[in-house]
Amino acid sequence: MKLVSWNVNGLRAVMGKGFMDSFNALSADIFCLQETKLSEGQIELDLPGYEQYWNYAEKKGYSGTAVFTKKKPLSVSYGIGIEEHDHEGRVITLEFEDFYFITVYVPNSQRELTRLDYRQKWEEDFRSYILGLESKKPVIYCGDLNVAHKEIDLKNPSSNHHNAGFTDEERNCFTKTLESGYIDTFRHFYPDKEGIYSWWSYMFHAREKNAGWRIDYFVASKKLEKKLKDAKIHCDIMGSDHCPVELDIDL
Repeated sequence: MKLVSWNVNGLRAVMGKGFMDSFNALSADIFCLQETKLSEGQIELDLPGYEQYWNYAEKKGYSGTAVFTKKKPLSVSYGIGIEEHDHEGRVITLEFEDFYFITVYVPNSQRELTRLDYRQKWEEDFRSYILGLESKKPVIYCGDLNVAHKEIDLKNPSSNHHNAGFTDEERNCFTKTLESGYIDTFRHFYPDKEGIYSWWSYMFHAREKNAGWRIDYFVASKKLEKKLKDAKIHCDIMGSDHCPVELDIDL
């Protein structure tokens, strides 16, 4: 199976920048989006052969996720079942026969770290959520996790150490999740590969200079380790300030 995740930073905007060409070229079995920035009814995608599932934020033009899958799931759920977290359209879970698949758009801690405390609460609750699913069958989750885990995962670690996405608190939360029985699939295959990022600021010609961050991930249960085939980051695909990431897995 080919699984693809992309933070499109506004689906309507990226539609005019070759989204469908990229979607068709990637030809994923499951393709998921973060930051769709849509309300229900604002866009209609013609995707023959795919089931479509959307989770919209209550706030207009904000957040939002979507999953398009060739294989019909046994069940679909939205959010993580905790009211304070489920207003922003951040999580969709698909249950298949042998695994759970989740797309997630993790909250940003924001400038001045105004949302860091909330972010840490989110991390604890999301970890509990996936571990609850894990007790039934293995989990794959993916999306914009809004954290660069190690110094190798961003261009300028020293100057960004206490900035949103590279605080000790956020990095430790991700470490704790991995230690709970999960694999950062890109680092599984490419533990020492440098200069590969999935997000670049729109400022200061960051993408031209490849001054980026790797904050988009596929994370898989260790139970699936032998089924992992490859992980890719499609740095050449434009249209958003993020690029698509991919997991190839034998499921």
